[in-house]
Amino acid sequence: MTVRGTRVDVRTADGTADAYLAHPDDDRAHPGVILYMDAFGLRPHLERMADRLAAAGYTVLVPNAYYRNGRAPVVELPEPIDPESDDTLFDRLGPLLATLTPEATERDADAYLRWLADSPLVQDGPVGLTGYCRGALLALRTAASHPDRIALAAGFHGGNLATERPDSPHLGAGRITAELYFGHADQDESLPPEQIDRLAAALTAAGVRYRAEVYAGALHGYTQADTVRYDAAADERHWEALLGLLKRVLPA
Repeated sequence: MTVRGTRVDVRTADGTADAYLAHPDDDRAHPGVILYMDAFGLRPHLERMADRLAAAGYTVLVPNAYYRNGRAPVVELPEPIDPESDDTLFDRLGPLLATLTPEATERDADAYLRWLADSPLVQDGPVGLTGYCRGALLALRTAASHPDRIALAAGFHGGNLATERPDSPHLGAGRITAELYFGHADQDESLPPEQIDRLAAALTAAGVRYRAEVYAGALHGYTQADTVRYDAAADERHWEALLGLLKRVLPA
């Protein structure tokens, strides 16, 4: 299927978020998907991921979650991305990540979902979410804050999903009606086993339909082909899980 990718602007309560939009090049409406970026931001690799989803029959919006600090790319990144070779990288990313508060995430989700609802390229009805690294956290928060608009949410190598903080995203489990999937990295300091267990307990207690798998041998960031932590086998497993969930819950 031929895919068209364009840059779009989304008006939010806090300004204008630049975003990448990918969709089948057939002038028809398709189910909508929001792809939430990882900590490294909107960049060509995420655009290629959106293109692959669009080729499966979806209209995919990839917002620049750091838009409050400028249009993408907000941070200059090395090639390949290797945080261990640049000890200043997370010093630069830290203030950007700090802008993604629960309140800001909910306001932004309002805008992204409204934009999709108004687009002639998107079918009426609920949408799907997929998120990577910090994007998995954003997807979990959005599923809780907009239960009537989200059919499914998937998160891959997400971090800090079930902390002991009073605003931890797992505490919103009782509001979630979407079906969830998580592909955890088993070598991930940002999501240790106790958080995996805490997340599972919260979702189970809330009656959420979900499946969570630990990808053996996979590092945090295993889906990101422009980083040194990429794992081709784990990435392909992620695509099988994500596309399978989309096909079943939100068929194109």
